Amino acid sequence: MFDEKSHSLKMDKAIEVFSKELSSLRTGRANAAMLDIVKVDVYGQQMPINQIGSITTPEPRMINIQVWDQNNVALIDAAIQKSELGLNPQIDGQLIRLPIPELNEERRSELKKLIKSMGEKCKISIRNIRRDANEELKKLFKSKEIGEDEEKSFEKNVQNITDKHIAIVDEKVSSKEKEIMTI
Repeated sequence: MFDEKSHSLKMDKAIEVFSKELSSLRTGRANAAMLDIVKVDVYGQQMPINQIGSITTPEPRMINIQVWDQNNVALIDAAIQKSELGLNPQIDGQLIRLPIPELNEERRSELKKLIKSMGEKCKISIRNIRRDANEELKKLFKSKEIGEDEEKSFEKNVQNITDKHIAIVDEKVSSKEKEIMTI
């Protein structure tokens, strides 16, 4: 039997990944999630910063990282420099300060393009899930497990689920763009 729930859950997952990517974008406000995409090579493996130090945002344009092991300070510094965040860490013993510069017009438009393309990738993965669901329906119909009416009904449901998820992506894209333009 066809399970539209599983396809809906896959679409939810795609949106979850997209939301995580969005939260890591630098918008001119300090946000600890920005550092989620930075991995540091410590103890022979790639680890997120929040597993080797505590991250705080004491003020709107500052992120502090209190590194637990002195030996990791330089590694974290290097990882942040290499990332595409465009931040310059200031080291003070085991404390790393990350001042967040204001966004200029050019950077804002770059970010808008990036957000749009991230949104488009998410929509593509949602559409791919829809295509998989429709192919599954065709197979079930061919093998006579479901009738033509059921197939059409399920296809309609899958399309509705797809439309809802794409609307969520569009909403997230436009709200993130607003956030970038208002700061």
